Amino acid sequence: MSRHFFKILCLLICAAAVMPAAAQKKQKYGKVKNLPRFDERRYHFGFMLGYNVADFYIDRTPEYNFENGLLAVNTTNQPGFNLGIITSLNVTKNISLRFLPTLTFQDRELIYRFQMGADSTRTFAKRVESTFIDFPLNVKLRTDRVGNFAAYAVAGGRFAIDMQSQRDVVNVLLEEQIVKTERNDWSLEFGGGFDFFLKYFKFGIELKMLVGQPNMLIDDGTPFSAPLNSLRTRAFMISFTFEG
Repeated sequence: MSRHFFKILCLLICAAAVMPAAAQKKQKYGKVKNLPRFDERRYHFGFMLGYNVADFYIDRTPEYNFENGLLAVNTTNQPGFNLGIITSLNVTKNISLRFLPTLTFQDRELIYRFQMGADSTRTFAKRVESTFIDFPLNVKLRTDRVGNFAAYAVAGGRFAIDMQSQRDVVNVLLEEQIVKTERNDWSLEFGGGFDFFLKYFKFGIELKMLVGQPNMLIDDGTPFSAPLNSLRTRAFMISFTFEG
């Protein structure tokens, strides 16, 4: 998944190098500059719609080896979406501080394969679904505007509360046991994107990676939590922003 992310990021960087020159050429020949006083306003508000793909960084428990019957445990990424509000404070024309309260739906899946007998194995798929209320705070570094285009980079942190956490569920039957995760999470995030100044609003395309810091796993002694030392959040997001 990370390879695809960096391929897309490289394409964005290449586009950032080419598009300003094209925009400047158009402006030279009389292209109208949209929202010419946009950067003079100190505050901006808007909203964003996004798509995310999430999974986990897995750290196996060293003591839990093949003698316990576990052959493999892997994570698969699943799609989700996010909807947020944008509050932006212009520090300078190229630097802004952005607060982005967001409702994020993430879905991850852990795949376990156990040795059940001399010649048989069994696979269990355990889904971990989360509905996060996110509170990201980002610093945005933007290039000078060229015509109706600008490129930017973002970096910052995110605190999140999982409103769908099942940490208090009692695991009993093997088939119905879940992998329980903590309610609160925080992560570092970074990425980049493009701003397009349209006639009535500014439209943006942003690609961002989230790297969770705390261990989200709750070890309740089940065959699905005992093999794991930690689970940390990882997500890739592409967002479409609309600011007035």
